[in-house]
Amino acid sequence: MQKERNFLEKLFLFLKGLAMGAANKVPGVSGGTVSFVFGFYEELIYSFKKINLVALKLLVSGKFKSFYNYINGSFLLLIMGGSVFSYFSISLVLDYFLKNYQLYVWSWFFGMIIGSIYYISKDFGTWNTKNIISLLIGAIIGIAISFLKPAGENDNLWFVFICGIIGVSGMTLPGLSGSFILILMGNYVLLLVDSVNELLFVVSNLLVGNFDVLNDPERIRYLKIISVFTAGSLFGLVSISHVLSYVLKRYYSIVNAVIIGFITGSLGIVWPWKKTIYLTNNGDFVIGKNGNKIVENYKRFIPDFANTETWFAVFYIILGIALILIIDFYGRKKK
Repeated sequence: MQKERNFLEKLFLFLKGLAMGAANKVPGVSGGTVSFVFGFYEELIYSFKKINLVALKLLVSGKFKSFYNYINGSFLLLIMGGSVFSYFSISLVLDYFLKNYQLYVWSWFFGMIIGSIYYISKDFGTWNTKNIISLLIGAIIGIAISFLKPAGENDNLWFVFICGIIGVSGMTLPGLSGSFILILMGNYVLLLVDSVNELLFVVSNLLVGNFDVLNDPERIRYLKIISVFTAGSLFGLVSISHVLSYVLKRYYSIVNAVIIGFITGSLGIVWPWKKTIYLTNNGDFVIGKNGNKIVENYKRFIPDFANTETWFAVFYIILGIALILIIDFYGRKKK
């Protein structure tokens, strides 16, 4: 069953997909948090859950319209289309700002996450013992993840498939950053930078009629890696969505408490005042195929309030909080 949406609603849904796609690429930020705050999280989980045996039978039997309606195709097309488009456009702009204005970008994200915690918590309801324990468990797991040490790069296709399943969790689990999980698994640069760049290179060459790129074994290797990673991501989206749909129905308040805990715990990852620690090999930086240093973790420190830059960062934190409050105000006014 699909919701009827007018053109403006469809446009806003596509823009929300852009925001989710950009968030998914940034280590420490969760696309699931974006979907939660923008109010389409439950529809997202519901739609992924509809990709099941019934949908497969409709597709195989050629009932494409019924298949499209059954899986809420219009919604998925707009959200996922926005996310994919963002990955090759908006997120590239975000990469530029992260390289050149890292403190201010992290401050803005930090503010938005604080605002998101308020936004989600304000209508939570009763905080009983079970919900408080669930909140604490979520927060502890979120904080613990931020201090884990990453593994080394591994291009084994079975491991890449598992990376796809786990990495996509950031889209379905608010507060859990899929990109940061991939850093911990050692494959962030391989899967989200090198393989994507090679895919773009191959596609752009094929479009101008240069098929010689398909004779390069190294490029074929990267195409296999990105294909297997995509397959794992799709499998993860569907399977995790089924599990989440089940637990949301039966343990709604507990799941939401864990999600709020996750998001709170993720503040440790996006803490603005930090230095990036890179993996090293005999004292040298480990560099990805396209010149990208491989992140190991972050060293956090207390800000120096005698520094003007710190106050600019505080301004961006307030700006991030304000953005969420504006979204909240707009949502209430719409109701």
